[in-house]
Amino acid sequence: MNDTSQKKTHIRFYIGILMWMAIVINYLDRTVMSAAAPAIIKDLHIGPGEMGIIMSAFFWSYAAFQIPAGWLADKIGQRLALAISVLWWSLATVATAIAKTPAGFILARVFMGIGEAGAYPCNAGITAKWFPDRERGRITALFDSGSKFGTAFTMPLVAWIVATYGWQVAFVICGALGIFWVVAWWAYYQDPEKHKYINAAELKYIRDGQAKKDGIDNVQPLKWYQLLRYRNVIAMCLGFFMLNYAIYFFITWFPTYLVQERGMTLMKMGWVAMLPPLCGILAQWAGGIFTDYMYAKTGSLNKARKINLVGGMTLATSIAFAGLTQSDVVAIALLCVSYSGLTFAASAIWSLPGDIAPRNMTSVLAGIQNAFSNCGGILGPIVTGYIIATSGSFIPALIVSGTCCFIGAMVYLFMLKDIKPIEV
Repeated sequence: MNDTSQKKTHIRFYIGILMWMAIVINYLDRTVMSAAAPAIIKDLHIGPGEMGIIMSAFFWSYAAFQIPAGWLADKIGQRLALAISVLWWSLATVATAIAKTPAGFILARVFMGIGEAGAYPCNAGITAKWFPDRERGRITALFDSGSKFGTAFTMPLVAWIVATYGWQVAFVICGALGIFWVVAWWAYYQDPEKHKYINAAELKYIRDGQAKKDGIDNVQPLKWYQLLRYRNVIAMCLGFFMLNYAIYFFITWFPTYLVQERGMTLMKMGWVAMLPPLCGILAQWAGGIFTDYMYAKTGSLNKARKINLVGGMTLATSIAFAGLTQSDVVAIALLCVSYSGLTFAASAIWSLPGDIAPRNMTSVLAGIQNAFSNCGGILGPIVTGYIIATSGSFIPALIVSGTCCFIGAMVYLFMLKDIKPIEV
């Protein structure tokens, strides 16, 4: 660590860029199957039912391994844990290229889910170590926005690779990107006290701005399951469950909604489907800046986080009204507003593990929160499909999603109490 300069360095922001890149690659590797699915179905004669199971297989292990991945990250450190995570899922992505049967694809997807489970818990722990509390919202918004970049902007490129060189090449290229990232990460990342490029001024700025000092030692005051005794932890899990239920409509059923319910052509659908994620990126950045501004202005994490959480989730209820209008323009506008509300809230949601976890337990709390939230992500598409099949319309499904957003807002408003580190 260089102590000669009085002006603080900005190494933490380079760390933030690496965190963002990890999430971009995470979602790129997660969604390449969607772009490759038509070619795989044609080449290997896989039926739509089998392809549905292949696509869902990722989430089985992804949800199940959130808590173990978070626990491991806090135990061995995020530098090693995130490197293992990205290398693991990258190799699983490459291995998908050699699959020839549904069982082979399912196995590759399950292994990829195990690896990808570590990304968000590790990033939450890194944020708690490297950034003062007043900057947590904006860095959270930055790295989480990588999920929207990984789907909205890279999918056309992946589709072109599949069409030009074949689906196997797409999996190999996407997996290789993660391996290159691991090399850069291992060469550059260390915890703040160990990083060779940080100076004393930046380290003091980080540590003086934190209510708790993660990473100075490895002592964990609780077992991971003991966190579930706390009201705020339950509120975090329930609120995020409701958000993911709604947001997975956009990830899974939204293109079908545009084609079947709104009568759009595939080409038009492709362009329109990009609008909510693009709006969501801007809203998430705005949410991160806003929650940090409110904390700097009021000194209250309750106000800084809850305005985002309650306001964003309330705004997201507009999804319920999208199906009730005859106008395509109004419907898309309402869905863009809804998606923006969800991402505005998400910048605060991913700040909560660092705000609430006891020392050295940020990653495991993030894993607990994300495990519950992905149950909503798994359940949402299934329930939506059942509603559509029984009612013949998307309207009831959109109303259910809007209701979940309202319940989430109420959970954050009334159930989430004083936002501060858990005292053991």
